Amino acid sequence: MVTTLSVTTCYTPIVRIDHNRCPALPEFDHDVLSVPVNQEKKFTAQLMSSFMSITPHHGRSKQSVGCAIAPKSDGNPEGKGVSGFLLDWYRSQPRNIVAKPRQQVLAELFTSMLALSATFKYRPVAERSNYLYWIDGQWSLSLIAPEEWSDERRAGFVGEFVLQRDMTWTITPSVSLIARKSVSDALRRFYDAFVDTFDTDRSFEEILPFHVQSMPYYQRLYASALSRSMRTTVTLGGQASTTCREWYMSLPHLKNVLPAYGP
Repeated sequence: MVTTLSVTTCYTPIVRIDHNRCPALPEFDHDVLSVPVNQEKKFTAQLMSSFMSITPHHGRSKQSVGCAIAPKSDGNPEGKGVSGFLLDWYRSQPRNIVAKPRQQVLAELFTSMLALSATFKYRPVAERSNYLYWIDGQWSLSLIAPEEWSDERRAGFVGEFVLQRDMTWTITPSVSLIARKSVSDALRRFYDAFVDTFDTDRSFEEILPFHVQSMPYYQRLYASALSRSMRTTVTLGGQASTTCREWYMSLPHLKNVLPAYGP
């Protein structure tokens, strides 16, 4: 169901849409629309070259806190060989992809970009809980729940994030966000940057993060999976030709409203 995060000083869920009232949507089990057949070899070669890079890039842009996908880079910290990469690629394949209403697509894209902008150095597993924190001016995704951490860490808790089988992320927001102005301000800056990416005449597919060289290995891997999933979703929903400006009109533009999609 879709959750709208509405705030006075920060964000709490106020609206839930019952998707049982929506018409049945076709299920798509395999990502056959990801790459045109005549481009598949070229696309795979480019990805292999990218993901197999082991050149480290250290440091983090000070501007990244306002970006829809933060420009971070660690190269390939795992030093993965071909077999390791192919296994990760298989595990991150989007599954059970379906067409979705436009508001749900936008909400899931926002939540997913927020998760993938975070610092994490482990391979996320579908249908497992992850916990997002705003700590020392950056997003951090962890397997450690807030009640298992210090008061300082709990103060930056944003919500529980779950990677779905179609490689989108959903959120259950923290009930305490209303008391955390620094976290809500950071969310607002992130959302403003997210909205700005749709202020263009480009297509929806053109703004998806299929390949962001500056991202660390796992973030890059799952951003690519998210992009393939989203492209298939909008194709199944007959939304592939919709321009970013048309999508832009479906985004909440009220000062204190954010989109999110959660269980």
